Amino acid sequence: MRSTTRNCAFKIQKRVLLSLSLCVPLCAFSAPLLGQQPPVVWEPVTSSALLQEAASSTVGQGADEQTPGNIRGKVVDQSGAQITGALLKLTREGQSSSQEVESDEEGQFFFFNVAPGAFELTITSEGLATQTVSGTVKAGETCVVPQVTMVVATLVTEVRVGLPPDEVAQVQIEAQEKQRAFGFVPNFYVSYVHDAARLSPKLKFRLAWKSASDPVTLAGVGFLAGIDQAADRWGAYGQGMEGYAKRYAATYTDVFGATFLGGAVLPSLLKQDPRYFYKGTGSKRSRLLYAISNSVICKGDNGRWQPNYSNVLGSFGAAGLANLYYPEADRRGAASVASTALIRLGETSLAAILQEFVFPRFSSRRSARSQSQRSTVAIAH
Repeated sequence: MRSTTRNCAFKIQKRVLLSLSLCVPLCAFSAPLLGQQPPVVWEPVTSSALLQEAASSTVGQGADEQTPGNIRGKVVDQSGAQITGALLKLTREGQSSSQEVESDEEGQFFFFNVAPGAFELTITSEGLATQTVSGTVKAGETCVVPQVTMVVATLVTEVRVGLPPDEVAQVQIEAQEKQRAFGFVPNFYVSYVHDAARLSPKLKFRLAWKSASDPVTLAGVGFLAGIDQAADRWGAYGQGMEGYAKRYAATYTDVFGATFLGGAVLPSLLKQDPRYFYKGTGSKRSRLLYAISNSVICKGDNGRWQPNYSNVLGSFGAAGLANLYYPEADRRGAASVASTALIRLGETSLAAILQEFVFPRFSSRRSARSQSQRSTVAIAH
């Protein structure tokens, strides 16, 4: 009996085990077919895992805060004219390294990919007082620096020592006499100081002589005389060295007469300033009109704008004188004088346009300012 019962229990146990052994692989096979997911295995979350996740989140936020920004601005002088080639040095607190850029032809400067935080800009330009500007760059933004205005170092020195106006004018003329476009073209008759000191008659004649006797002027006269000889202008002068010498003398007399009449004699008598005062601000159209009108409008010794009688009368006077020493066959009376004078006025306007838009980019006026500063200091002492 016990044996029979034990056999029955064994058979039941065997069937149960057989059923379970068949069920397990069947469930494993049928689960993906029925769209069921395998059982989720829960693992304990340790404190180190939580710290790792928090650290990764903090790194992400720090990366956003370190997104670089930009810095931009503009540099001008005390007259509002853009300064090309000003050196800007960017320094950061706690950092020994620095970045440097130069202002472009529009006076603008840019620093790209600047790390967020406080910064300091040091702006220098030869002959100008150094300026310092501070600010803060925010992540992913552009910091616009307020317009930087640099003052001519000479003017600062003059105010400090209180030089008399005549001595200030002499210092400024010494600076102008060193101004050259492209490194060699005389550019003596332009002032980059809008409120320059009044010129005495002595300084007006000095400036005219400096311009008329400059080696580049003499070489230019020789070039024009060669062109006239090649075109056989003033045929009565003939050819060869004698003909070239006569043409050279006639051309130089034209230049000398126009320079002294319009730049020294009449400005002294009429108390007018023969210089071109660089504008440098406003729209291009306003600056162009300003330059063109310079042949008929000038600044008086009293600082007020008035008709440029000196240039107009000087142009007609020089043309009239030329009609006296040209070969008789080339003298054409009043009509020739008028046409020559009008051409001279047109040349004056063209020169003013070049001084307003071209020469400042290629002029050595900054070294002139520096020399002016040294001269002022020497006078003061």
